[in-house]
Amino acid sequence: MATLLPEILYECSGQAPAPSKDFYQILVSRSEVIIRWWKISLRSEFREARPGELRESHEDFVDDSTLHAQIGIIFGEKTLSYVINLCLGQYDFLERLPESLMLYILTFLDLEDIAQLSQVSHAFQKVCDSDKLWEHIVERSCDRVTPEMRFLAEDLGWKQFFFTNKLQLQLQLRRRRNRQESQDMFLD
Repeated sequence: MATLLPEILYECSGQAPAPSKDFYQILVSRSEVIIRWWKISLRSEFREARPGELRESHEDFVDDSTLHAQIGIIFGEKTLSYVINLCLGQYDFLERLPESLMLYILTFLDLEDIAQLSQVSHAFQKVCDSDKLWEHIVERSCDRVTPEMRFLAEDLGWKQFFFTNKLQLQLQLRRRRNRQESQDMFLD
C-alpha cells in the first residue's frame, strides 16, 4: 500500500514566529525529512548568510529531539506530530485518496454524515462542499433537473440550490425567465 504514495508525502513552509523574519520549509519524502531555511535580516552579521538545508532519514528524524523542538516552535505541535507519524509509517490513506474516488464514496453517505465528515479536515471540507458532490445529491433527490434549474444551480452553487426552499427557487426561476425574455426582446 505504501507504494501507492507519492514521492513527496508532506510539504509545509512558513515564517518563524516574531520577531524573526526567517523563512522555513519542511518536506517529507518517502525516505527522508528535509528542512530548508532562509535567513532574512537587516543585521550586518546575517547579510552574508546563505540558505541552508538539513536532510535526515526518517529513523534519524524520529530520534532528533532538538530538531523536534525547532519544528514545534516554527510550524506548531500539530505539524510536528503529523511529520513524526509519517516517519513512523502511519499514513492517513483516506486523506490521500483521489478526489474523484472520495466523491464517489461520499455519494453513499447521508447528509448528516457528510456534514460531520466536512469537519474532519480541510481536505474533506473541500470535497464535502464541492459542486460535483452537491450536483449529484440534487440529481438524486429530484425527479428531474431541467436545463433552467441547472443554470440556476450553477449560478447559485449546487449546495445553495439544494438548501434553498421551493418557493424561493420558483421566484428565482421566474426572475431569470423574465430577465432572459427582456434580453431577448432587447436583442430583437
